[in-house]
Amino acid sequence: MVFTYLPTNKIFKLTKYLKRLALYVKSLKPTLGWDVKVMGKNTIRILKRKDFGSIGIGAMIVFIAMVLVAGIAASVLITTSSRLEMQALNTGQETIAEVGSGLKVECVEGYNSSGAITKLAVEVAPRAGSPDLDLGQTIVEISDSDNKFILRYGNSRATAASVNGDVFGVSNFGSATDFDLIVMQDADSSVGQTTPVMNFGDHVIIAIDASAVFSSNSGINPRADVSGMVVVEEGAPGIIGFTTPSSYSETVMELQ
Repeated sequence: MVFTYLPTNKIFKLTKYLKRLALYVKSLKPTLGWDVKVMGKNTIRILKRKDFGSIGIGAMIVFIAMVLVAGIAASVLITTSSRLEMQALNTGQETIAEVGSGLKVECVEGYNSSGAITKLAVEVAPRAGSPDLDLGQTIVEISDSDNKFILRYGNSRATAASVNGDVFGVSNFGSATDFDLIVMQDADSSVGQTTPVMNFGDHVIIAIDASAVFSSNSGINPRADVSGMVVVEEGAPGIIGFTTPSSYSETVMELQ
């Protein structure tokens, strides 16, 4: 190994140059924002406290922004979930009312007069679990495959006491546009004349004057396809559907 020795004058010049460099760097302290310490030939830079403060403010701004974004997102999610919950509740209630309520047709009987069915007796009752049904707001849709008719309550009813064993002998049997009621069973007398409200356990006959409704044929002829519905305000409707016999051999016939 070969060592090279500098002359004394050069070492003195180098030391003087390093001192000047250190003084120059120290003079830049206010401009650069650094603390400068000279230790021999080494220059050390130290961050000031204000520099640490500016970094802390930036981090705080980012944190606050994140909190605000998270709060807005949470608010949107809560609002959406509340709306979905209300919609699901309403849908469930409407579905229960539609499926678990309504009116059922228990049987349909017809009265034969001169080879045509001139009267129809449609016996109806509330479905299990159904709320009260207002027959005053009920409509009857009936068709013989050629014509379709809409009937409403004609504000006339008869009770079981006035039937006297002959349903088709009752004078109140509707008209071309209305149907009447024959109350067969009503323990709480809820099926009144002006407000005929059915509840569980009631049995009512919807009396239809088929000769007036199907006036073109003076009633319902043999081999006719008859269909219809008893539509209530809330719940499933009662279904009417039958085909008349090829010949009428009896006065009173069970059609459905």
